[in-house]
Amino acid sequence: MSESPTESGVPIWPHFLPYVLRVLDSGETVPRRDLVERVLDAAKISNEARKETLAAGDGRAENRVGWALTNLYKAGWVERPQRAVYRITETGRSWFTQNPNATLSFSEATQLFKDYWPQTTPATGLSSIATPTPETNDLDPIEQVESGVAQLRENVAEELLRRLRESNPTFFEDAVVSVLLAMGYGGAEQRGKRIGGTGDGGVDGVIDQDALGLDQIYVQAKRYADGNSVGRESIQAFMGALHGFGAHRGVFITSSRFTQAARDYASAVPTRIVLIDGKRLAELMIKYGVGVQVKQSYAVVEIDEDFFE
Repeated sequence: MSESPTESGVPIWPHFLPYVLRVLDSGETVPRRDLVERVLDAAKISNEARKETLAAGDGRAENRVGWALTNLYKAGWVERPQRAVYRITETGRSWFTQNPNATLSFSEATQLFKDYWPQTTPATGLSSIATPTPETNDLDPIEQVESGVAQLRENVAEELLRRLRESNPTFFEDAVVSVLLAMGYGGAEQRGKRIGGTGDGGVDGVIDQDALGLDQIYVQAKRYADGNSVGRESIQAFMGALHGFGAHRGVFITSSRFTQAARDYASAVPTRIVLIDGKRLAELMIKYGVGVQVKQSYAVVEIDEDFFE
């Protein structure tokens, strides 16, 4: 899972500006891939930080070095004599000579490069290219988009939990079975159902993993308010119900939380019991499209270097 920007060990992109110029200061031309690695080495970026990824799967460190390169190229401080190969210009060397150890904040970098990006047209209020430098945080545009999407998902997750907690028990039981089916349990035939009610034997749902029902997963669903945690006793009762069915595994899902004692007990018993709390449940509903729908999609484009080769 990718880290959130606030937890990142990768510096903001302005941090890499002098390191890019330092690597290129000898005047050699350096392929982009090699340049990125040499910049990360020069900036002493740890292996752990280099492993960080954005939601799209791209490396966060490489992305931020790339954004520094983009600004340097737009400003004419580096040039590309051929595809994906960079070289410093006299303008870039002049700035680096005067600022070899520059440490720029995001706002300072914004001021430094703002004149090199298209300005808003007064008559239309539009620009041919969206200004890439935000003025309120340390994220590049891709990370801004991902941060915005993450915030929207968080808001939707909160609303999902609110509605689940306000629903009736039958609806909640149906919902958790739907989530498991959407995750692929029960096969293409969607072999799963709610069985909660009188005489349910202490379980609320069952999923058949094979057509004959020889391999089954039993489900317990507890619709609790946020402050009402599921304790060890509930897990013990569920395990007893599983034994009554001759089952060796089950899923316990709640709209609230599990106490540490409940988690410790579930991990200690030989019967395999997976615990899914409200936060995880909401994440799964969003991931597998249960109770939500896609409102709008955006395509992020980049230059196709092969086209210009």
